[in-house]
Amino acid sequence: MLTRENEKADAKGAIASAMRTLAADQTALAALAEALDDGLSEPFAEAVELVSRISGRVIVTGVGKSGHIGSKIAATLASTGTPAYFVHPAEANHGDLGMITRDDAILAMSWSGETAELKGIVAYARRFSIPLIATTSRQSSALASEASVTLLLPRVPEACPHGLAPTTSTLMQLVIGDALALALLEARGFTADHFRTFHPGGQLGANLTHVGDIMRRGEDIPVVLPGTKMQDAVMTLSNKRLGCVCVVGDGGRLAGIITDGDLARNLHRNMAGLVVDDIMTTKPKTVRPETLASQAMAILNEHNISALVVTEDERPVGIVHFHDLLRLGVA
Repeated sequence: MLTRENEKADAKGAIASAMRTLAADQTALAALAEALDDGLSEPFAEAVELVSRISGRVIVTGVGKSGHIGSKIAATLASTGTPAYFVHPAEANHGDLGMITRDDAILAMSWSGETAELKGIVAYARRFSIPLIATTSRQSSALASEASVTLLLPRVPEACPHGLAPTTSTLMQLVIGDALALALLEARGFTADHFRTFHPGGQLGANLTHVGDIMRRGEDIPVVLPGTKMQDAVMTLSNKRLGCVCVVGDGGRLAGIITDGDLARNLHRNMAGLVVDDIMTTKPKTVRPETLASQAMAILNEHNISALVVTEDERPVGIVHFHDLLRLGVA
């Protein structure tokens, strides 16, 4: 049976192991950054230019841990504006080569550069003059010798104490793939709007929704004119149930807003003798229809308010309420 002292010793050992792994990963990333600042910079730029020129897709391929990393990179490329998908080289050798066209480019990942399963897809690339980007750690490898561009990753010790399990090597493969995807994103001018197109679901899609897509509009906007008696304004506020009422003046421009909070702060006053001008906030927080839902939520949280007036040319065109954002899934 383990004693408490043994459990503490085991916990310390686990933490020490984790710290060694993190240190090895940091060393690997530092080496990769140094490489990108030196010999890797030119081929990396060539790879970005090569992919930017093609009219087809990026076919990512690899075996084992490199294959798992490649699958993730393909997904990242596709979601950031570069059409891509993963093709397993074993499946490619049994018919999936037909999925690859001359308009595509291939990103082949192999730490050693000698992965036997890649021979078929490499030969196919050469036969049909399909651009091949190699990600490997060996310049003299078979894969690198056949590649149009080689992204040569620095060789550093694996975090595995036996030097066997792919750890720092797969981390560098992942990071160079992310760097390639984001460099292409910036080169293509990929915006948050484009990102939303590819991520319509979940919290990410919610955060990238525009306020104009979810705001209350038309007759749902609580509106009164300057000089309106507070009794009438309270009735409007109560009927619309948004916790606020807009005061709209000349030319339909927003003159102010009255919220539940304003009413609470003025309960000591005789409401029957007041008009909206007496208690309204004259410079309310507003947003434009193209404001992202996540930005609207941040404003609400920062100022501890429950609703924002959506304006165009200083005129209210909608109201977005805290509850609208919560229902959407914005956090």
